[in-house]
Amino acid sequence: MEMRKLAFLALFTIISLVAYQFKFSTILGVPSQNFNFFQFIGPIGAGLFSTGLGVVSVLFVEILNFLISGNALDPITLVRFTPMMFAAFYFGSKSRSRVIVPLVCMGLFVLNPFGRQAWYYSLFWLIPVAAALRKDNLFLRSLGATFTAHAIGAVAFLYAFSIPADVWATLVPITAFERLSFAIGISISYIAVNTILSGISSRVDLRALRIDPRYVLFKAQD
Repeated sequence: MEMRKLAFLALFTIISLVAYQFKFSTILGVPSQNFNFFQFIGPIGAGLFSTGLGVVSVLFVEILNFLISGNALDPITLVRFTPMMFAAFYFGSKSRSRVIVPLVCMGLFVLNPFGRQAWYYSLFWLIPVAAALRKDNLFLRSLGATFTAHAIGAVAFLYAFSIPADVWATLVPITAFERLSFAIGISISYIAVNTILSGISSRVDLRALRIDPRYVLFKAQD
């Protein structure tokens, strides 16, 4: 059973790595950085395997992508390893501790001189806190996960690039659209993968995975 889990983990890693190569949008204010389609897939590993294994799989994908890219290792690169790891933790965990990260990020944001001028932007990170109150809602889990990743990334870029308040004001509607898109994408990905795995479970032993029958679109015919 463990070998099957490792095999599916390897497959998930390959798919995630491929998704990493496709750009979704540029990060406004930091044109050298961009979001990619890994944002839609990364968090769901913690729902399919286990929370810990899902977090490790995200880190593994981040490291592999870094090695493939050939980029220099710098502080920003190291920080960029973490947002999706915490997004996976949020998605896979039911612990109340998952709201600590967005709350800490709110505090760090308003402590920064530039962030203090755009304090309202940090209110986005109350969304994961509110979403944690509804543990069994897939879309809210997805929304909380993507805003947790967003909180870490935004604070990191704030301190690294001293992004001024007027840029944060411009980002408000863009962030709302992007994160809503990511949450929808995570939800769809999770439903699609659950449906596919459920469909092949009659032929392959998938007890090592956490297939959630609530998010299976149709059941395979015997």
